[in-house]
Amino acid sequence: MEILLGKKKNFYKANLHCHSTLSDGRRSVEELKAAYKEHGYSIVAFTDHEHIIDNSHLNDEDFLAITSCELAIKEFPEQSSLKNMNMRVCHLNFYALDAHNTKTPCYSGIYDHYVNDNNRDSVCFDGEYERIYSPSGINDMIRIGRQNGFLVSYNHPSWSLEGALDYLHYEDLFAVEIYNHSCTVTGHPDDEHVLADMLRAGKHIFCTAADDNHNKADFSSPLNDSFGGFVMINADALEYGRIMDALQTGDFYASTGPEIHTLTRDENTVRIKVSPAKKIHMLTKGRRIERVLAEAGSVLTEAEFTLREGDGYFRIRIEDEHGKRAYTQAYTV
Repeated sequence: MEILLGKKKNFYKANLHCHSTLSDGRRSVEELKAAYKEHGYSIVAFTDHEHIIDNSHLNDEDFLAITSCELAIKEFPEQSSLKNMNMRVCHLNFYALDAHNTKTPCYSGIYDHYVNDNNRDSVCFDGEYERIYSPSGINDMIRIGRQNGFLVSYNHPSWSLEGALDYLHYEDLFAVEIYNHSCTVTGHPDDEHVLADMLRAGKHIFCTAADDNHNKADFSSPLNDSFGGFVMINADALEYGRIMDALQTGDFYASTGPEIHTLTRDENTVRIKVSPAKKIHMLTKGRRIERVLAEAGSVLTEAEFTLREGDGYFRIRIEDEHGKRAYTQAYTV
């Protein structure tokens, strides 16, 4: 029997997309650490715009800050995507494999208005880079990021107004963000279909759910953009290297609520154990889907599925009674 999820000692709850007062967020990294710890999180990637800050001073035995940033590539670099609502953009998160790697890849002064004056002197980069909004330009940034020790993820495609004609050209991405809580709060759809498109195109890519929180509303507000999307990282210890190794190997799942306890495969049989759910679906490369549905008044805590020749891959989606979902990675059949 192969253990696909749950083979390591612990699951750590993580928000992989977070903005603070170091860019355009409304709360300091210290405030965010306290709030996320209170909600059961062990990890936050502070992906402030356009520059990397080492926030390892926040680390303690129960909390880890991932060194990271979010970089934008716009059709019209001089225009604001919050004013030109029809402009396509591509946003990428860069996660440093080394916690102290603070050299911002592909730095562009055109975008440095996101950098606050109070920490401008801390920005570290090697010269100017011209960002070009095209598949080749975006792939060049992904390549440079990987060469310089970063995992690169693709953020909120629907909000970015990008379609399959755009993102199916992108290569060597670590993950795609299929749920973005900030976007969902403002009414944008999730992006599970983007994951399906990429997988069916033969790309090896993982999925994440994240907040992308800026905290312009109070935590108690219905417009609060924190604590909605997260990943659960399966690792033996809350240590930077082990967490990044687990991300690289896909030892995590994405969720907006439900928990996955174990996922195993024994030849052609897949078994999953979860927190109480109403629906569990196994999706494949083709249109074949298997499903287990709870009877009225009851819930599911496990399910079993059978793989068939031609499935290509399988991944599992769990939905609870509140409509919140969890998503495994895709596994080759």
